[in-house]
Amino acid sequence: MSVSSNTPDPSQYSVNGLTIAQQLSAFADHFSWDTIPVPVRAAAKGFILDAVGVALASTSYDFAHRILSGLRGFNEAGDCSVIGFPDRLPLRDAVLMNGVLIHGLDYDDSHLGAVLHPGVTALICALGIAERTNRSGQDLLAAYVLGVENVIRIAASARGGFHHFGYHPTGLMAHFSCAIEAGWLYGLNAHQITMAQGLAGSTAAATQEFLAEGAWNKRLHPGWAAVAGITAASLARGGTIGPTKPYEGRLGIFNTHLHDLAKKVDYSLITKGLGSEWELLNMAVKPFPVCHFVHACGDSALLLRAEHHIDPAQIEKITAYVAEPTLHIIAEPVAIKKRPANDYDAKFSVHFFVAACLVRGQFGLAELEAGVRNDPAILALADKVEAVVDEQSQYPTYMSGGVRIHMKDGREYHHYEPINRGAGERALTPADIEAKFFANAALAVSAGRAREMRDAVMALETLSAREFGALLAGR
Repeated sequence: MSVSSNTPDPSQYSVNGLTIAQQLSAFADHFSWDTIPVPVRAAAKGFILDAVGVALASTSYDFAHRILSGLRGFNEAGDCSVIGFPDRLPLRDAVLMNGVLIHGLDYDDSHLGAVLHPGVTALICALGIAERTNRSGQDLLAAYVLGVENVIRIAASARGGFHHFGYHPTGLMAHFSCAIEAGWLYGLNAHQITMAQGLAGSTAAATQEFLAEGAWNKRLHPGWAAVAGITAASLARGGTIGPTKPYEGRLGIFNTHLHDLAKKVDYSLITKGLGSEWELLNMAVKPFPVCHFVHACGDSALLLRAEHHIDPAQIEKITAYVAEPTLHIIAEPVAIKKRPANDYDAKFSVHFFVAACLVRGQFGLAELEAGVRNDPAILALADKVEAVVDEQSQYPTYMSGGVRIHMKDGREYHHYEPINRGAGERALTPADIEAKFFANAALAVSAGRAREMRDAVMALETLSAREFGALLAGR
């Protein structure tokens, strides 16, 4: 790889002589609660409510207890809350654990154009620091919005390129956004926030090798990114020097990680409309606890099943249409996708997902349990699923997709969704989000406790961060 051949003159991305990092720092330096429009504040609460519900659901799973046990092994006292647990951990351990809880079921919000999960890192960073430093709930909410706006723009500029090289953008890009968010909460000046971004560039990494074995790495990625961002901000506060061009520099994050695709990075998207166009409003809440890349296929299968009363036993073949850049994630290697060894394998298998939708007529967390994953009827149908490139796909703007079902008697049924449910004009309503929250929360807490948490999120700006953290922890 020739790094220098991919990098245009960095000066063309400067504004008034400022690098991209310096422009983001200048925005953060003047950012406040008052600069956030009321509709953005309201939408942010909805996304936070969704995240809290997913975190509560995660507390009933083995991975959450095993990872928390590992963090407890440090035997270090702390004063930061863990959602759904009575533990108080040191700041960075609490942030890491809360990231595991929110992202562990792959049921948290997404931004389709950026191809990442923006809410998890923004929330765990804001909650951890605001609680540790005794900030207000209003400051916590403002920091969340700041983190979301930055991580979406930084990731969107790559145009989905990171997946081509095996990187998980959420765990990669949030190093930078959390450095900015943490810097704002710590009261750093613009120069210090620039240094924090530069330092974060040396820790940004999150590979997708977990896909090969259904390993737990991905669950840790958001937390690691937030921990790194917080650390970078603290170092910058102490005077540590970092580079000023972690994005557009010759050896910046895009050029070193994207190789030849670095030529396609649109650096202008990082700062375009910052403070006037709110990308938080374009986030999507997941209706299924699986990879967003396959949602349209599942909804298509469910619609056809209901409309035509399809008997899965009479299906000859199923063709699933997915975006070409996602094939290696949700359709390969085929043998593993058709026989998921664990729930994480199943979350990233279009073969299993479509088959389970057709056999069960629904898909929720229960469909990822071992008994369902090993259902002979589902596995037999998964063998009949073939994933092909969707030539109509609007990826990454939307996770388009569909299925064609070939019956043994020669009939064919086809449905295609150009815009996946939960995104764009098909966004889930506040009532939908609340219903999802209560369904997830019911796995861990009483209905009364869930209502208290819902009310706290909706009135977050009237609480202190410590009051909010204690309530989420059940104390």
